[in-house]
Amino acid sequence: MSQGFDVDLEDNSVKQSLFPALTCLCRLCSQLTFCCYSSVPDDYIGRRNLEHVEALQENPVNSNQVAIGYGRGLMVIWDLDHRCAIRHIPATQQLESMWWTEDGSCILSSHNDGSYCCWTLRTGDEREEEEKSNVPYGHFPCKAINKIVQLPTAGGPPFLLFSGGMPRASYGDRHCITVIYSKTQVAFDFTSRIIDFFVTRDGPYATLDHALVVLVEEELVVIDLQTEGWPVIQTPYLVPLHSSAITCSHHVSAIPLKLWERIIAAGVVQNTQYSKKPWPITGGQNLAPDPPQRDLLLTGHEDGTVRFWDASGVCLYPLYKLSTAAVFSADADLNDNMSQGAEGEWPPFRKVGCFDPYSDDPRLGIQKIHLCKYSGYLTVAGTAGQILMLELNDEAAEQTVEAKIVDLLQGQEGFRWKGHTQLDVREEPVLFPPGFQPFTVVQCQPPAVVTALSLHSEWKLVAFGTSHGFGVYDYLQKNNVLVKCTLNPSDQLAMEGPLSRVKSIKKSLRQSFRRIRRSRVSLRKHHISNTNKVIQEANARLEAEQAEMEMAPVQRKIEARSSDDSFTGLVRTLYFADTFLSDSSHNTPSLWAGTNGGTVFAYILYIPPVEHRADEALTAQPAKEIQLMHRAPVVGIVVLDGHGAPLPEPLETAHDLARSPDLLGSHHVLVISEEQFKVFTLPKLSSKMKLKLTAVDGSRVRRVGVAWFGSSRTEDYGESGLVFLTNQGDVHVLSLPHIKMQIRYPCIRREDVSGIASCVFTKQGQGFYLMSPSEFERFSLSTRYLVEPRCLVEAPLPPVFSNQHQPKLEGASSVLLEIQKSLEGDQT
Repeated sequence: MSQGFDVDLEDNSVKQSLFPALTCLCRLCSQLTFCCYSSVPDDYIGRRNLEHVEALQENPVNSNQVAIGYGRGLMVIWDLDHRCAIRHIPATQQLESMWWTEDGSCILSSHNDGSYCCWTLRTGDEREEEEKSNVPYGHFPCKAINKIVQLPTAGGPPFLLFSGGMPRASYGDRHCITVIYSKTQVAFDFTSRIIDFFVTRDGPYATLDHALVVLVEEELVVIDLQTEGWPVIQTPYLVPLHSSAITCSHHVSAIPLKLWERIIAAGVVQNTQYSKKPWPITGGQNLAPDPPQRDLLLTGHEDGTVRFWDASGVCLYPLYKLSTAAVFSADADLNDNMSQGAEGEWPPFRKVGCFDPYSDDPRLGIQKIHLCKYSGYLTVAGTAGQILMLELNDEAAEQTVEAKIVDLLQGQEGFRWKGHTQLDVREEPVLFPPGFQPFTVVQCQPPAVVTALSLHSEWKLVAFGTSHGFGVYDYLQKNNVLVKCTLNPSDQLAMEGPLSRVKSIKKSLRQSFRRIRRSRVSLRKHHISNTNKVIQEANARLEAEQAEMEMAPVQRKIEARSSDDSFTGLVRTLYFADTFLSDSSHNTPSLWAGTNGGTVFAYILYIPPVEHRADEALTAQPAKEIQLMHRAPVVGIVVLDGHGAPLPEPLETAHDLARSPDLLGSHHVLVISEEQFKVFTLPKLSSKMKLKLTAVDGSRVRRVGVAWFGSSRTEDYGESGLVFLTNQGDVHVLSLPHIKMQIRYPCIRREDVSGIASCVFTKQGQGFYLMSPSEFERFSLSTRYLVEPRCLVEAPLPPVFSNQHQPKLEGASSVLLEIQKSLEGDQT
């Protein structure tokens, strides 16, 4: 109530005096039957018949009066000064909410049958008007109106707002807020449950600051009620990351200013439908200094969109959204057609908010993203084996997207794809807005999920891999350079696709019998072999174990994985490198590919000069192959130059942002599997050193990245390190090139499998992971690059509680006690 008490809740004397009063008020609201000037219907007498208190409203013009609404529909106006009920309003329907108008003359009540009533409060002996029920959406059964609000305007009809009330049979699953003003009525349709809403105002009859603020289960939406058309005000924070389910993410550090401005300009064109009004909520002050660089976080989504977020500071701010659905002949968005009602349709739906959990076609889902910040090229890969090449364009363009089919099976017989079909590329020209525009689509056959992707914009090459093999595509000349099938002949499960959830029982039984047969054969051979040979092997093994025990900690035994395991041909990582692969005197471009079965393929790429690119063919020749003995999946490959530093990114040296790699010393390749790290010399590929992970602590590598750790004291000093995340949720840092363990931090709960799978590392030793489907958590391993919230919220401090308020408080307490006693006596 407006004439309340200024209290200090830290004072124990205040607690002792105030809390009994509040307790009494709660008991009053639940037990009140009241004594009033007019009679009460017999079926309302007795506190049990009133049900629970559903609503409380203070008289806006008289703070001594409060309206109490009960579940069965009875509303009571209580006078706090005279300690009695002055009026009762017996509604016939179950009550949901109440609203007392600004002038105090009317009370609006909403009910569970989808109706609302306006009760005019008469003075003196004037008779009450009979109940006039209004059902906004017809005579058919409707859902409850959960909340109703009416606000006046200067010189015009009031705004009427309510949530719910939709026809139960036809639109009972909709989450709507209806706004009625004069002859305009709109039902704002949200895609998640409405929690609450209110309207911002600047004074009782404000005409410049009417904004509807709606908190729904998945987002915060603000609607401008003063601008024609009632557009949505763009949210500066709390933007739902999961407007469509996040399927992958990609981080790019230190974006050049020109590319940054072009992306922002493309995003501004997309935001023309938003209101120009400023954000009506004051959220405090941001005290954090300006970020030292511009960072982008790209998220791929289930509906085929890629969203660009400003990740330079604490809040992720949306910059631009790319949609790939227009490239394909996919079904129309039925949800949009249903929600964006046609003119004259009733109810007058209008879809608002950007949260859209529905996907038209699961094949559109984005699985891999790679952006070159120097050239402006972007490549994205999807669920149905599609790889799109896109280029940033500042102007809208109408063009035909060229499609290229790549057969990863290379004509092998005996295989039949049982998964989903490919997406069909539109044959007619498509008008693309400013931003990233596709010019080529590479379609893998079979259309399996793309599991690895790498882009080299200097060589104009893109490499891609699935569960059946990998390939290299020249997007400058638009032709295939390399196609390699990695499918194991016994791996029938790889032909079923991700949408086939039934595993072959025959295959499982076959694998079990094969394991039993192998164990029996090995046991028989062991008994038949020469005894002396067995003794010699045992002695040699004992000597080797003793030597290893002196050099390494206690290790557990890790059995080698069988080559018959499923998805051994699945490509996990692809890596371009300019290194020594054929001999130690000539460096050549190369491609490295790692599979799920512990195999590493290395190919030499013959790339002609740019001026002769159109005349000479770009070719690839197999050079090396590594088969890890333990057959663990290869999750990362890094080539180290003569100084032991990782090779720079494509075009990074050309832009003078990194020193040229050392080509005089010996190069090494670091192969990272789930179980260990192993360094090989180049070009001979002889083993130099290794670090076992699974054998020591039982962990397995899930995510890996190379980071630069700059010194917090010296500006020009830093070290490169290998950062990886295990299935236990721990983050480790290894030194390069000696692969020595540096630090270990617990980061993610081991039970959070989704969070571990979603983790992405930055080039400065930071990381992001999804702590829930709608929240990214950011962490940093570097003392130099920290992003932490620094803000200030200025809240008015309450006056200090003084002794002069004590009589008023004690008086209020005694009043409530007297009301309770009088009501209890009246009930008897």
